[in-house]
Amino acid sequence: MRSHTARQFALTAILAILVFSPAMLTTRAQTSPAGFPDLVSGLKATPGCLGVESARTASGKQVIFAWFENKKAVLNWYYSDMHRELLDRYSGGRRRPGGPLAGVPDEGPVLAIASITIPSAPADGDLRAATTQIAIELYAPLPGGVAAGGRFAPSTVVVPGLLEVPATR
Repeated sequence: MRSHTARQFALTAILAILVFSPAMLTTRAQTSPAGFPDLVSGLKATPGCLGVESARTASGKQVIFAWFENKKAVLNWYYSDMHRELLDRYSGGRRRPGGPLAGVPDEGPVLAIASITIPSAPADGDLRAATTQIAIELYAPLPGGVAAGGRFAPSTVVVPGLLEVPATR
């Protein structure tokens, strides 16, 4: 069961690379580079998106975390005008065998983590050529865990068996 779920999410990761790759560009100053839409706002406006966070790692990756209610919600983003434009720009016309999100379960929340590394701003404005790393990974919550004084995921993400306790001082 675990390998089946891992395989489903790995297959979806390829799609997500195309979905979220430019989103990392908006995270540093929460502004979009020339030629890029405001992806964080676009994701937040997607029906079924439960929340979005962005960050920059110590290694220089721009990262975005987007929680979706379920597969249908991810497909809402996939078929949005903003995503379709980016998909056309970055996929080189390639499309996923079996269609988008093939193998992803219909029910249950999905966390998409997208990361991109652009070591320096391109002088010619070609952000695609300047990108040295890009990845999208999809995850589902596992039962358990503890949240003391709050959670990283939005409170609307259901995590079976999560123990939520007030923070101690």
